[in-house]
Amino acid sequence: MSDDMLSQEEIEALLRGETLDDKIEEMASNSKTNSNEKLVVEDYLTEMERDALGEIGNISFGSSATALSSLLGQKVEITTPVVSLINRNNLEEEFPHPYVAVSVEYTTGISGVNLLVIKQSDAAIIADLMLGGDGRNPNPDLGEIQLSAVQEAMNQMMGSAATSMSTMFNKKVDISPPSLALLNIKENEGEENIPDDEILVRVSFRLLIGDLVDSTIMELLPLDLSKKLVKSLFGENADANQPEAQPHAQAEPKQLTASPMQQSTTSQLEQPIQQANQPVYQQQAATTHEIPSFTTYSQPKPQPVNVQQAQFATFEQPKMTEAEARNLNMLLDIPLQVTVELGRTKHSVKEILQLASGSIIELDRLAGEPVDILVNNRLIAKGEVVVIDENFGVRITDIISQKERINNLR
Repeated sequence: MSDDMLSQEEIEALLRGETLDDKIEEMASNSKTNSNEKLVVEDYLTEMERDALGEIGNISFGSSATALSSLLGQKVEITTPVVSLINRNNLEEEFPHPYVAVSVEYTTGISGVNLLVIKQSDAAIIADLMLGGDGRNPNPDLGEIQLSAVQEAMNQMMGSAATSMSTMFNKKVDISPPSLALLNIKENEGEENIPDDEILVRVSFRLLIGDLVDSTIMELLPLDLSKKLVKSLFGENADANQPEAQPHAQAEPKQLTASPMQQSTTSQLEQPIQQANQPVYQQQAATTHEIPSFTTYSQPKPQPVNVQQAQFATFEQPKMTEAEARNLNMLLDIPLQVTVELGRTKHSVKEILQLASGSIIELDRLAGEPVDILVNNRLIAKGEVVVIDENFGVRITDIISQKERINNLR
């Protein structure tokens, strides 16, 4: 039978009035549909693994939303994720619009590459907000400055996500600095940034930024990395890199089991010495074997310590005369401005003009140092910042002496 002969299906199509080109296109469409139908999530990920990936994404990107909200000055919400699979051969159908892809590699705790994908139009709004705009009329063409702003925003998001994963997995998780690229599959642009795996796991989130963005942000993971994340969540390899610690009390003196006579004393030698004044353990030596003796020396008697009662400063105010009290009452209604100062710094005019939303200003204080409490711009005390019912407060830890206050007035 020659290859030029028509098949039975083609003959029936001709009888129905269909052309061969229509039949070939239909067969190709059916073949493509069947190919997509074979890619079922349940065939690659169990229900438990899908739930675990959703929980990891929910927690990690929940903290990312907080970080992004602080940068943009807008309310940011990321809804519950949806886990699905992508065939690398169908990237053009999965990503019909231009996107911005941020590639992040896990360097500590987990090995693999994670890809964060967001629409280019949404990235333009984020860049406009990062650069001090209102996000209403962003420039659709992302220049170098806009891409740098988006990269910084994604860096903060992935950093927060890695911190949350460290807490979830109970081990340190570090990431490399993210690399950003434009992704336009129709124009064959940026496809090399997508992992080479044939099957990718997509975790999709609904992204809401104020009333400016209502879109989708996606996380693309290789299938093997997804399974690693699930194993880390359940702690299956949590102790893989930690050496097994041998309890000191269970160590057995193997050298003392050489002879039957020594074995008879093993039970006495294995017991840990718990008190410093226990009697000395000594064993009689055999004719041909000699067992070393274990001697415990009593600690020297402690020297007497001179203990004195602590003296504390009194908090009682000295009594004022009637004239002083009357003069003070005249001043009680005068309002004073209380200021808490975290720190100070100096910058030139050029440096001030370069400040934008998201810029960081370094102060002349170290983390943990007390803050200054000023009254009418005069230093009177020092304290530490506390949070009371979601409000900031200051706990006074030190009152500046009268001499120092007088020196500050000069």
